[in-house]
Amino acid sequence: MTEQRILVNIRNLSKLYPASTGIFSKSDVFVHAVSKINLQIAHGESVGLVGESGCGKTTTGKLLTRLIDPTEGSIELDTEDGVVDIAQLKGNALKRFRRNVQMIFQDPYESMNPRLTIYDTVAEPLNVQGIGSVPEREERVAQFLETVGLTPASSFMFRYPHELSGGQRQRIAIARALVMEPRFVVADEPTSMLDVSVRTGVMQLMQDLADRLSVTYLYITHDLAVARYMCNRIAVMYLGKIVELAETEELLHHPQHPYTKALLSAVPVPDPTFKRKPVVIKGGVSKPINPPPQCRFYPRCPLADDFCRDNDHPPLEDKGGEHFVACYKV
Repeated sequence: MTEQRILVNIRNLSKLYPASTGIFSKSDVFVHAVSKINLQIAHGESVGLVGESGCGKTTTGKLLTRLIDPTEGSIELDTEDGVVDIAQLKGNALKRFRRNVQMIFQDPYESMNPRLTIYDTVAEPLNVQGIGSVPEREERVAQFLETVGLTPASSFMFRYPHELSGGQRQRIAIARALVMEPRFVVADEPTSMLDVSVRTGVMQLMQDLADRLSVTYLYITHDLAVARYMCNRIAVMYLGKIVELAETEELLHHPQHPYTKALLSAVPVPDPTFKRKPVVIKGGVSKPINPPPQCRFYPRCPLADDFCRDNDHPPLEDKGGEHFVACYKV
């Protein structure tokens, strides 16, 4: 990472939601969806963000695309005009920023307006940004439909979403996200709702487009097999915190954080003779409402002791070979 040019630099990023509101006073009870995370993503890199449901993955993705505003922290993006802090953008500056960053949503059935044709759906970013004439937009949309494997484009342009399969809809969503040729794309579990038979094709398409268009991905998923296929590095998230970050094969073969080990132990192995030693963790997921300052994993951790209880959440530190872990005991 030190030798690569940084595209996205996330610093102390947080998102808090009020859990209760008073009539005459502000709420002092908050859901800590994302809590002071730090992450750097290099140009051309694909970083996976993994963790169980409710850990803050999608919220992080929405913060990076400014679909929601952060409570605190900065998101620095390297653009043609220099480095800008996404978190501070407003008005026309925020509109220009959307040329560089796009999002592919999880559900291809809900992420499209059923009243718009495929052409209108893919061309909408071009319309909003005022790019090209109508004939030029038609040509560009047709080009990207061909690029994502919907051929011939003329047979798809003026159909509606309900006329397409789930895999075709997700290819439309990919075309919509990439038609602006953005620098950075957040992909929020783009294959989780697709049939197994078409998942690999969509993942291969996204990799090919990343190479062809020089796109950088943050790939959000709960499937470690998908993360291994798609990503150069993997960040593991638990209750709004990144607890481990490393190169993909390093993290999968040498996990250090107890939570990462528990995640990997739950992955099924297609060999009935293989016996994996289970990782025992205690209890269930804690509520992220005004969590105590100690380690978020402390109530469930098999390694925790009094030091963990009496100190703040551990920082994400390099334990060697750019393998970062947030744990006092490893």
